[in-house]
Amino acid sequence: MTVYSKKKSQDNMDIISIAIVEDNHDIRTAMELLINGSDGYACVGTFNNAETALEQIPQLLPNVVLMDFNLPGGMNGIECIARLKAEYQDMQFMMLTVYEDDDKIFNALEAGASGYILKKTSPGELLEAIRDLHEGGSPMSSQIARRVVAFFQKQAKPNPALEALTTREKEILDQLSKGFLYKEIASNLFISIETVRRHVHNIYEKLHVRSRTDAVNKYYNR
Repeated sequence: MTVYSKKKSQDNMDIISIAIVEDNHDIRTAMELLINGSDGYACVGTFNNAETALEQIPQLLPNVVLMDFNLPGGMNGIECIARLKAEYQDMQFMMLTVYEDDDKIFNALEAGASGYILKKTSPGELLEAIRDLHEGGSPMSSQIARRVVAFFQKQAKPNPALEALTTREKEILDQLSKGFLYKEIASNLFISIETVRRHVHNIYEKLHVRSRTDAVNKYYNR
């Protein structure tokens, strides 16, 4: 276990604080170095098991927790997320794992994870996913997003709630359902990131949801 004091960015503004729960020393160290070496991010603690994370994370109150699935001891990452999320609703959790199994994906999302990224994700994409999560998005690796989409498409039915959305909002919701990040949506639709954020806010308001996962559920009438 390693715990750090929170720090400020060069312009003295608060930066995204991150805790890492990962039992592999090399992976944990690599992520720690990446985060602390990137402007706008700070690793405030690293843990190699869920039990220590449960004890220490409430004292650190990071903005984002990166969570592995398999951990030594009696508790896995999904159970750790469920326990922490029940007490700290504003804390954001992202699974960082090798698993692409449907059950693990949906169990993690149900437990309170808002993002699901594979460990083979590039460093730049990982940092972007952390920021997207912190700003209200639900980043997923493309392989994971395809599994989520395929699952919901099997059960898709017309949803009258979508009639309240404009054509552009439906286009953006469709992009969200495919796992695209805000930057990618902006590029795909030739609009600014701020315009994407505004439309996403309107989508959430009209569908009475608070996250990408909930919006996708409404999109597929689940």
